[in-house]
Amino acid sequence: MADEELPELPRGIALAWGVAANPQRGPKREMSVERIVDTAVELADAEGIGAVSMAAVAARLGFTPMSLYRYVSAKDDLLLLMQEQATGVPPEEHREHEGWRARLRALFEAQVLIYLRHPWILSLPITGSPITPNSSAWIDAGLEALAATPLSETERLAVALAMTGHARWYGMVLAGYDEQARTNDLTADEVSAREAALFDRVITAAEFPHLRAAVDAGVFTAPDDPFRFAMERLLDGVGMYIEAVAQGAAHATAQDWVSLDPAELTGDKKYREAQKGVREAEKALRDARKIERQARRDALERAARGRRDS
Repeated sequence: MADEELPELPRGIALAWGVAANPQRGPKREMSVERIVDTAVELADAEGIGAVSMAAVAARLGFTPMSLYRYVSAKDDLLLLMQEQATGVPPEEHREHEGWRARLRALFEAQVLIYLRHPWILSLPITGSPITPNSSAWIDAGLEALAATPLSETERLAVALAMTGHARWYGMVLAGYDEQARTNDLTADEVSAREAALFDRVITAAEFPHLRAAVDAGVFTAPDDPFRFAMERLLDGVGMYIEAVAQGAAHATAQDWVSLDPAELTGDKKYREAQKGVREAEKALRDARKIERQARRDALERAARGRRDS
């Protein structure tokens, strides 16, 4: 049986690995893929990802957009290379920490910093596993941190991806708060205080009793960091699982993906109409419960007035 032919690397990935063919001719020697990417990253850092276009990058370099296409043939390839450069490689310092937990924590913090330095990365879509040198280096570092544990290769990857995903979510929140602070000329504490005031204004105990209790407890202005708390509890769970495996417990298996119903994936019209009907019914139920809660409040107030007047 003949060997299957390996798929050709997409040009963006080939450029990232340095195995793409160079253009046979270019406008000037000053032009290169590296310089194009450098300029695009500088533009995104200064003005956001929305400011990045082949024309804008070409203008900064003093060339025509067509000149860029000789080196980077599509904007998607440019975005991939920008993300690759901005991501960089994991800091060597993470290896100085003792134990898998401390190393994963160091990698987590380093990833969050990347998102704060280059928040535009968070706007780029996730279209699959990263198959570029720097992105691969981060995954490898996470696996290396867990190499001495009794976890299986699959479990090590799962833990590394969980930490990476939590770092992205944490970075997204911090970058958003930073943007709010810059836009409104506020400190981080002032942003939190304003958010707490908005929650205090709209959240009622009758409609959202548990969230109201949290607001009253001051969770939105507390110094505690809920994202770091969650990260530490994630590591706690991994540690407990490692101990169980070391003591001879069987490895856990989980093979089911969360997925959409096939009818929804195919865009079935009747299915969409049925979903719309369910959403409308759920909205009507929420509205009815809201009216019920208001009626209960009004009845209690009338009863209280009646007792005062009697």
